[in-house]
Amino acid sequence: MSRSRLLLSGNQAVARGAMEAGVMVATSYPGTPCTEILETLSTYSSVQAMWSTNEKVAYEVALGAAFAGARAMVSMKHVGLNVAADPLFSSVYTGINGGLVVVVGDDPSANSSQNEQDSRHYARAAKLPMLEPSDSQEAYELVKHAFEMSERFDTPVLLRMTTRLCHSKTVVNIGPAPTERPRATGFVPDFDKFVLLPRQAIQRHAVIENRLEALAEFGEDSPYNRIELRDRSLGIITSGVPYCYAREAFPHASVLKLAQTFPLPAELIRQFASEVERILVIEELDPFLEEQIRALGIKVHGKEWIPRVGELTPERILHSVERLSPQPQEKGDSSIAARAPRICAGCQYLGVYTAIARLGVRVTGDIGCYTLGSLEPWNAIDTVVCMGASIGTALGMEKALGAESHGKILAIIGDGTLLHSGITSLMDLVYNQGHCTVLIMDNSTTAMTGLQGHPGNGTTAKGLAGPGVNIEKLVEAIGVEWIRIANPYDLEQTESILREALAHPGPSVVISRAPCLLLKPKTLVQQAHLKEEACTGCGDCFKVGCVAIERQDLGGKIAPKINLDLCVGCTLCVQMCPEEALAPQAVTPELVEIRQWKMPLPITPLPY
Repeated sequence: MSRSRLLLSGNQAVARGAMEAGVMVATSYPGTPCTEILETLSTYSSVQAMWSTNEKVAYEVALGAAFAGARAMVSMKHVGLNVAADPLFSSVYTGINGGLVVVVGDDPSANSSQNEQDSRHYARAAKLPMLEPSDSQEAYELVKHAFEMSERFDTPVLLRMTTRLCHSKTVVNIGPAPTERPRATGFVPDFDKFVLLPRQAIQRHAVIENRLEALAEFGEDSPYNRIELRDRSLGIITSGVPYCYAREAFPHASVLKLAQTFPLPAELIRQFASEVERILVIEELDPFLEEQIRALGIKVHGKEWIPRVGELTPERILHSVERLSPQPQEKGDSSIAARAPRICAGCQYLGVYTAIARLGVRVTGDIGCYTLGSLEPWNAIDTVVCMGASIGTALGMEKALGAESHGKILAIIGDGTLLHSGITSLMDLVYNQGHCTVLIMDNSTTAMTGLQGHPGNGTTAKGLAGPGVNIEKLVEAIGVEWIRIANPYDLEQTESILREALAHPGPSVVISRAPCLLLKPKTLVQQAHLKEEACTGCGDCFKVGCVAIERQDLGGKIAPKINLDLCVGCTLCVQMCPEEALAPQAVTPELVEIRQWKMPLPITPLPY
């Protein structure tokens, strides 16, 4: 068998392993850190790769393919698993016929998430096996192993990744692509297995308990669970990326590396415990392994030293457990200068939040690039909970505060998020006669995770174009009667429409429409320039929050300095200047040639 060596990220390795394993259907909803799994799978002609409306739908589509006898995979980030929890739990009862691997990307330190959820608890709660790779090579191998386990034990298998593993790259020895396209064996009806009525559910629960015992025994002999004996004064039990950290922090310690972390191989753990003097469990976030090992009657150290919060590093581990280290360790300076997240220069959100900041309303926010409106200089979002929560939160706030809140509550949601999980909340707003305004930020893409397609723009994971959902007609069909479209690059118009919407006695919807500037480049024709003699240093231009507007000292006054490498000529700062000290100027042909990388540009007027 010919093999090649490639430098792959964990996400790419998962996709490659799944393709070689014969995955036929792959589904996902884009979410950092594991978006690139489906993006990579979409490049393989043998795989039907699909973005789904949300994670629940993605899970159900993959489950249906597995019911039909195919190997299927669904991937999502940790909070997406919450959305998919309903079919997840029930599919463990039904079993799957083919093979089903569920990849979840956890995000320790919440690098791009609203919480630090530890998804390992889902394995124990739903009673399905879980695997945790520690590098790209193991991610590649464990995907194949997971499909074999899934088919052997008739169960979905959870593969847990983390941000560090998803995005870091290591060398992977890959095999050849399959010579034949994968095929489904077909669906075989089985009423007692696939139809979860109460009687069948009770019967299937017994199957699950027996399956867990068999899986635990299977883990005892798994080559991916291994004991590495070195200095026996200290034994470390670990899994996933923390295995790499543990080896670096304690290179001489004995290690029990677990790849199957539920159900645990109890006898292997007992064997390791008998070989070492004391045991330290190193794991990120919750004491998931530690609690299970203590339940076996084995004394271990763990979260009394290892942090529960944030991503681990070798330095953090050593600092936390210096008492266990026989030799002082050198600690390098691993600090990295922090950079605050910012909205892109010229983005439609700049105009929208500049207008909202003038309204004096309570704003319930949602998940997307527009969440950055909660920051300076706008401070324009008061709550952020989860995907699709803005509308329901606004309704609940209005019902609690009563008539005094009418005209003072605004819910913000993106086009992709509206279709993901905001539609049901909007229906609830209409059904329960709420007096709230919903602002839909329509930028025609899933921008935050890398410009993926969604049902609104109709672009599939394979790049095929479709008609897309007409948001105005959808909102109207739900029962909203007051609907307006706003041009976010016209500050006066946007503010006027929002005030009119807030004054409407009932549900109102404003759609702020302009394509993401990374999605739809514009030709650079103008940029803002400062007339220094006219500037009074009032600072109104800074309220736009554009990264292209920098600060400079002009004779004791703080004035704007336009960074022409960033300015896209949207004129929002021009509209904000009361002294007309900022004005658009046409760019030279030479500059246009320099900017042939096509910096996206909306120009005035912007007839989107």
